[in-house]
Amino acid sequence: MTAAILLLVNGVFNWIVWPPFYRRTAADPRARDEQGKATRFLKVHAILIGSALLLAIVSLVFGVLTLLRVV
Repeated sequence: MTAAILLLVNGVFNWIVWPPFYRRTAADPRARDEQGKATRFLKVHAILIGSALLLAIVSLVFGVLTLLRVV
């Protein structure tokens, strides 16, 4: 039960934190070059944030499945 709640809190926390961080990163002057193309700065952060959100989804799914199995 405790593990399920921890997984759910982790998933929700990540979905709250990472999207605003991406918006700030995308608005950063280092995110685009003079031609407006995405720089490595933006690409690396997008991959990191995407990975964190994917892990959040996995965490939420396993949290729900664990709760359903316990209840």
